[in-house]
Amino acid sequence: MTQLLVLGLLRQGPMSGYDIQMILQTSDAESWGSVLVGSIYHALKTLERDGLIEVSDVEQTGRRKKSIYRITETGRQRFEELLIEALWGGAAAFPTDFYSGLNFLDCLSTEQAEEALLHRKAELERELARLDAGKIEKKEYLGGQLPAVSELVFEHMAETIRLQTTLIDRILRTLQT
Repeated sequence: MTQLLVLGLLRQGPMSGYDIQMILQTSDAESWGSVLVGSIYHALKTLERDGLIEVSDVEQTGRRKKSIYRITETGRQRFEELLIEALWGGAAAFPTDFYSGLNFLDCLSTEQAEEALLHRKAELERELARLDAGKIEKKEYLGGQLPAVSELVFEHMAETIRLQTTLIDRILRTLQT
């Protein structure tokens, strides 16, 4: 996934590793893309070694030099392959750890189960807040307008989080009866 995101960003135009890292961090790629933002520099070195990107410029910022990367033609082809793979992808992803735990919820006391579920609900609410903040930051970064598909993706992610929260509320009500 990291290569897809890095190549996709460089397809939009040359940028530094720091710029890529900030865009992915701002859009909370660790949550929705399973990308560790700290792995970007490793990915850049691998992509450069494989001829998918190249350094197009080196900028001096204070005492530091900053490499500016651009995608190569081979990188564009690889990006298309990765994009098609991602869109064809496997079956729908589920929060399998959560579902597995729910199957054994009756092994806990009601108090323990409620505490665990309320903790999960609080985490989901924090995630929704991060998602909303990321959407605002991405919109600002793009000059105030998100592409229509990006808007739909943000809406879908928020709906997914809300569905999990609703499930927890329903389970909590069931536990109380």
